[in-house]
Amino acid sequence: MSWGDWLVRVRDVILKLAVCVITLGAIQPIAAFETSEPRGPVNIEADDMTYDSDNDRYTATGNVVITFEGGYLQADTVDYNRTKGEAAAEGNVFIMSDKDRLYGDKARFNIQSKTGEVWNGSLFFEKNHFYLSGTEIKKTGETSYFLKNATATTCDGDRPDWRFTGRELDVTIDGYGTLKHGTFQVKNRPVIYIPYVIFPAKTTRQTGLLYPRFSYSSDKHGWDVGIPFFWAFSDNADATFYQRYMSERGFQEGVEFRYCISEDTFGTFYGDYLNDSKEQGISDNDVLQRDWKGNQKRWSYYLNHETTFSPGFYFRADIMKVSDHWFFRDFGDSNYYLDHYEKSGKKRFEKISFRADKSIASLDSTARLVKNWNLFNVTVLGQYTDNLQEYSNDATLQKYPEITITGVTQPLFGTPFNFEVESQYDYYYRNEGYRGHYFDVHPIISLPLRYKNYFQITPQIGVRETMWDGSHSDDTSPGKRGNRELYDAAATASTEVHRIFNVGGQTIQMIRHGIRPEITYRYIPYVYQGDRIDYVDEIPEQNTITYSLTNTLIARLADDHGNRRYNEFFRFKLSQTYDIREARGKTTGTTDKKRPFGIVRMELNIDPFRYLSFDADTSYDVNDGEWKKTNYHARVSDWRGDSCTVEYRYTQNSVEEINLLLKAHITDSLQMNYKLRKNELDNKTLESLYGVNYSSQCWSVEMAYSDTPDDKKFMIILSLYGLGKIARAEADMENISGE
Repeated sequence: MSWGDWLVRVRDVILKLAVCVITLGAIQPIAAFETSEPRGPVNIEADDMTYDSDNDRYTATGNVVITFEGGYLQADTVDYNRTKGEAAAEGNVFIMSDKDRLYGDKARFNIQSKTGEVWNGSLFFEKNHFYLSGTEIKKTGETSYFLKNATATTCDGDRPDWRFTGRELDVTIDGYGTLKHGTFQVKNRPVIYIPYVIFPAKTTRQTGLLYPRFSYSSDKHGWDVGIPFFWAFSDNADATFYQRYMSERGFQEGVEFRYCISEDTFGTFYGDYLNDSKEQGISDNDVLQRDWKGNQKRWSYYLNHETTFSPGFYFRADIMKVSDHWFFRDFGDSNYYLDHYEKSGKKRFEKISFRADKSIASLDSTARLVKNWNLFNVTVLGQYTDNLQEYSNDATLQKYPEITITGVTQPLFGTPFNFEVESQYDYYYRNEGYRGHYFDVHPIISLPLRYKNYFQITPQIGVRETMWDGSHSDDTSPGKRGNRELYDAAATASTEVHRIFNVGGQTIQMIRHGIRPEITYRYIPYVYQGDRIDYVDEIPEQNTITYSLTNTLIARLADDHGNRRYNEFFRFKLSQTYDIREARGKTTGTTDKKRPFGIVRMELNIDPFRYLSFDADTSYDVNDGEWKKTNYHARVSDWRGDSCTVEYRYTQNSVEEINLLLKAHITDSLQMNYKLRKNELDNKTLESLYGVNYSSQCWSVEMAYSDTPDDKKFMIILSLYGLGKIARAEADMENISGE
């Protein structure tokens, strides 16, 4: 090779390298899912690249890779006209942007308007695991697309378990899609022809129809269809409109309004209305007989609001009303309150803490203002109670308001003594009966004494003053004004002995066994209380000794990284009260035999590891030799999710119930459930349920049959992941079974 040829070769290599590393700051990313222009530079690499300065055009061929902030583009050939803002890619086109992916034979985009086309392409959206494909894909906006000969699914693979196909498809990511002239297919085989369908393709809340609910009840509602509509009208507020038609009752309208003004102010309001056309029969089993036959106006509303003004200072309202005492008896199987029941109350927009079924006895509407300090708490409460077990609410006591001041245990003026106080003011109101003022204050002084590390004794004495001033709704009945003064004294002595066993295991390092005996003496003298008003509770005379013995086992555990944690895996407590007055024969019992020893209470908790737990709570009467209460709860499970839960509840002459719940994972996809609730006292089965759940990567089907004394129901739920529950069927089986 001559020096001239060699210099020409070097020149060509240098020019190619310079072109390969050039930074095209003006070029926008060619990405199907970009919603804004990138802030960083765009780099292009290729086997060969040319620039046409006359047309301001870049042409790159061979393993083209364009990188930009948040993603990159790959293709065999890319042509970009910077003047018109048009880019074209051909051959094995692949675009990655924010984990979303686009494939195609060729693509053409206008970078400035974020529009373009892809031929023989497919799209994958990471957030909702959604696949789209078509012979022609037009990107009509930043997040909207139009496809011809399209398919849509959330299933993986070339032969997905299900998919929609259609001649035309319009879809907005994080919105909804419409499919025309299509089919629903299983394993690429058409099952149902669909002339038109709307489906969601969203990851955040969007305005639109929610999935409907269909059921049938031969007893209460007839055909029952609910079609909710969701309206996201602002970033911090939304509403859901519940349209429900019941063929036996009529059309019920409901609305839920949720707002979150800030992290400190949020709430939920719900209300519904129904002109009930169902003709009501008279049942001898009803405690309360209805006072209407048909065309009754039925309604309910609920408000939950909370505002935090500063740490420890907040206002909360929980207000609930229904039109009549039979509301939850008629709608106790399905209503808004059951659907949003959250026992713990942790979820901000699902804070309905009462179970709104036919067993509910009363409704409490409350509004409270709470202020906490380090050592004191003040609560101002207003409460209205609806008694659902009586025709009239006139005799039910209401609190307008209640003011509680509580002082936690604290040192008294720098002395060894401790001080605490409980005080309460109420204004009780009702339309029938006594109503009026109530005031109670109860300061307590205690002196904790400790002898080295052997034991601790804490004597305490308190003074209690109660005053009332009430009048009767009947003007002919005299008012009552009075007070009650008494003192109470107590002393608690406790100690603890323990021993630590060095196990030396890799997971369990040590076990601490502790034994804690405790004795409490409590004394309240006799005070005459026959003149108190009826809304003041009686405080009985007391002279008792309560002793208890608690055994605990605590394990110190270590993980693979050496982190330590402690687990109390065994706790057993025995306690009993000895009545000195009973031993001296000063009580008014129904028998001459003295029974100073009270009921023995036993608590047992065993939780050795995550797959096993056992709890017991029992009460034994040593005088009658009978168990007054026994509650057992045991759960066994394994790493697959199989579990067996057994519960036994017994209260003498009241409840004896067995609850059984079995869950079996037959395979990774198939799960079977069985539930049994049986009343052993009356030898009746309260509920039996059989369920089968099959789940795949992108769909599941659940079938269940339940049998209760007043209903037999069969239910099927089909869920297509990413689209929600598209099919739901419920049937009241009472007539089918012939009962």
